[in-house]
Formats: sequence, structure tokens, C-alpha cells
Amino acid sequence: MANKEGRRPRRKEEKYTNIEEWIPKTKLGKEVMEGKTTIDQIFQEGKKIMEPEIVDFLLPGIEHELILIGGSPGKGGGKRRTPSKRTARMHKSGRRFNTTCLVVAGNKDGYVGIGVGKAPEFQNALEKAVKKAKMSIIPIRRGCGSWECGCGKVHSIPFEVRGKEGSSIATLKPAPKGVGLCASDSVKKLMILAGIRDVWIKSSGRTQTRTNYIKAVFSALKKLNKVKV
Repeated sequence: MANKEGRRPRRKEEKYTNIEEWIPKTKLGKEVMEGKTTIDQIFQEGKKIMEPEIVDFLLPGIEHELILIGGSPGKGGGKRRTPSKRTARMHKSGRRFNTTCLVVAGNKDGYVGIGVGKAPEFQNALEKAVKKAKMSIIPIRRGCGSWECGCGKVHSIPFEVRGKEGSSIATLKPAPKGVGLCASDSVKKLMILAGIRDVWIKSSGRTQTRTNYIKAVFSALKKLNKVKV
């Protein structure tokens, strides 16, 4: 929505992308600011990222996408997807609404994370989701595990993995070069930001719950780093 001057209002989460105004509050943040560590060393040593500015500093090309997890009744009995899910609870003073957002963040080159934010207002929920997505970012092992390809490049995943969240189950299989992303639109956003260009995904369970479905796919990507090849 544009303001009176005809310009779109600045989003609140943009203030977290200004590295020049960042003042580190943790020991890891101070080490990153002084150039004593890198993003690869952080994951090798098992350190936990507590500030989203650390990711902005070490991965300057990071982007984020909003997953459509909500829905509203459409014409003809259909369902129109919305970027947020709104819930209500009864209170003695009346109804109190809460908004939930799901965000995927990545640099399109082997690093991706997801975050869920909840707040009464949409902008605050989006801001929290972006911060959590950056702090939960992980490295993704890529490769060419398809017997039909064997090119040796990092366009797919090295082997088949399976992830589960709630009743949603996602199985990721390596695909040959040129197949593309055989998945839903929401999962495609996650794969693109992770830097995966070819993959087959088989899903089962209640995949209509997109939050659990995205978490199941993200859980499968985590397992790529746990297996020693």
C-alpha cells in the first residue's frame, strides 16, 4: 500500500540489513565483526547463531521468500492462499487475533533456513520470521547422486533422504540435470534459495498443512549433513 507521497512504506525488517549500524551483543558477533571467523568455521565448530546480523555480514547476498500458509474462502467454494495465517482466541475483553508467517531465507548457493513468526500484526510477525530464518540457517550438501546423470556437479542432492514433521512426510531424491524442481510452488522457493536446481520430491501424509510440510522438507535437507560419504 502506497502512502500519500505515492511511495511504498519501508518495511521494519529492513533495519536489520544495515550492517553499518550493527553493534554486536554476543561473543560470536564480535568475532565476526573483527573478521576472526567465517560462516564455514561457525558450522564446523557447532556454534549457535544468536544474531541475524551475523548472517547478513557473512552472507551479503542472502534473500528471503514468504510462504503462503494461510487461506481464505474464494468464489465457487475454493480457497485463496494468503501470505499469513490468522487465528483468534476468546478473552474476557473480546476476541484477540494472532498472525503467523513462514519465511525461507537463503543465498542460492548452499545455505538456507526457515523461520516462523507470530505477532498480532502482520509486519511484526514477518520481521520475527525473517530473523528466525536467518538464525536457523544451515549449510546444504549438494551433488549429483542420480545414476542417469553422473556429471559430478552440485545441481542436485548426493543421495535420497527423508524428513518428517507431524503427519507430513517428504522424500527427496536426486534427479539428473535438466529435470528441474518436481515439487510444489512453496517447496520450489526453498530449493531455489538452497541452490538446488534438480530434484524429485515424493510427499505423503497431510501435506495441506504447509508449515509442517516445509519443515519436513527442511528436516530432510538437514540429514544430508549427517550422513558420511
